[in-house]
Amino acid sequence: FIQMLRSAKKRDVLQLLRRAPEDMGSFVVEAAVAAQSVASLEALSDFLDFSKEPKTLLEKFLYAAAFSPRPSGELLRLVLDKLDGKQLAPEIWEAGIVAVGSLVGKLCQQKLCGLQEVERGVETILRGLRGAQEESEVIIYLLALGNAMLPETVPTLLDHAEEGPAAVTTVAISALRHFPTEHISSKVKRAMRRIFHEKRRSYEKTCRLAAAEILLDNHPLPMDVINILLATNEMETEMAKFLLLKVQDSLQAHHHPARKIMKDIVGDPRINNYNFFSKAGISSSFSGPLTATQDLLSTFGLDLLFLEGGFLRKSTSEFSLLSHGRRLRAAQVTIEAQGMESMMGENTSDGEEEPELMAGMSVMFFGVHLRPIIFFQGYTDLMAKVLLSSGEPTSVVRGNLLLMDHHQVIPLQSGLQVAIKLQGGLGLDISADMDVNIWEQELKTSINTRGSLAMDFQAELDSPFLQATLRSQTEVETSIHFDTMLRFSGSPVLMCLQLREEQVPYR
Repeated sequence: FIQMLRSAKKRDVLQLLRRAPEDMGSFVVEAAVAAQSVASLEALSDFLDFSKEPKTLLEKFLYAAAFSPRPSGELLRLVLDKLDGKQLAPEIWEAGIVAVGSLVGKLCQQKLCGLQEVERGVETILRGLRGAQEESEVIIYLLALGNAMLPETVPTLLDHAEEGPAAVTTVAISALRHFPTEHISSKVKRAMRRIFHEKRRSYEKTCRLAAAEILLDNHPLPMDVINILLATNEMETEMAKFLLLKVQDSLQAHHHPARKIMKDIVGDPRINNYNFFSKAGISSSFSGPLTATQDLLSTFGLDLLFLEGGFLRKSTSEFSLLSHGRRLRAAQVTIEAQGMESMMGENTSDGEEEPELMAGMSVMFFGVHLRPIIFFQGYTDLMAKVLLSSGEPTSVVRGNLLLMDHHQVIPLQSGLQVAIKLQGGLGLDISADMDVNIWEQELKTSINTRGSLAMDFQAELDSPFLQATLRSQTEVETSIHFDTMLRFSGSPVLMCLQLREEQVPYR
């Protein structure tokens, strides 16, 4: 369909968009974004009216742009023009800013940072961040900076990491975590030490743990590892347990950059002893391989941070791909619940402000942070959701994405030329649900990921006297469900975790 659109005229693409049945409209929009021909982008510009179109169609357009493997300056200009100076629904504005960040980052990776559209995109994000009044707006602009991954924005992220409220600090540190190691400078590490060791002010526990992870994951100094381990003696049980398991897990992971340093340090019996590592607590951190070949290692990681009373504070499930020293976070889903302890009559830790009751989710997919989803915010909202719950899971991202788009002409020694084309498309459906049962004192979360990958490879030799074509098509479908269930009515807290992977058809 994409190949057909690339050779179509503007009026034909526009007609397709206007006449598509309701259930096919988003598919045509996604294909038109992926085609990225002048005609298809002009047709989209005429067709999409951000003041009238249904929100789902506009979100599909923005996410298709954000995930585009090799975006053009024209695609970024189209997104910026559609967002510029309009009164938009909050979710469309959020998806749009996040998409701008992703497009800026991908154009810079193609060495196109000097484009006028890229400069306009960066200015849009930075100007918006400077003028943002609401905490939720600041978070969206920081997510966009995380998607762009521009080295010159690291100081801005550091300022918000150190000075912002808890939610802002968390997002800023998360954005820094995904920068390549070469951009985690000594200045960044000094700031992370100040946050983790609380040199200037107290920080929420998830912020401190995220700062420790940056220090441990980026060529750590032996002193940093030792100080982090020693600090666990002063921490509350769950936080210390989580951090110690993080260190032990990195010792077992052959690909972890800090493995050698960790091994040397735990050779010291003053640290590596039962008294030190046998902290009680139910928090956990685990990662292990799903598949391993000579060129590729895919891993699944699960982090669960609990509060002292047994409530789940934060769960992160992550699928990563590692190949030739490079790491790609294919999918990362984080579910957070805060303020629960006050609802059950428990006290917050000393020095910590009492957080607002809230549960939400954040998702990163193929290196792109999506806008966060809030399940409930505040006690009134929680009760409304409990009483009026539809039982339907919340859709996080759903659609079709072009992941690979490669075209190359190879001259042969005989003087002939071979044209090679490779395209890869992904159909994706991620949904999540969180169910809090106040009366039964149960908390259930479920994350469902369904995906199908189709790859089309074609090599064509074309000369006046000989024609030859080699073509291969590959399709894979997979479905992964991750459920957690917690019952905190008694002590100890009962917990059930389930990861289900359905059979994978491969054609």
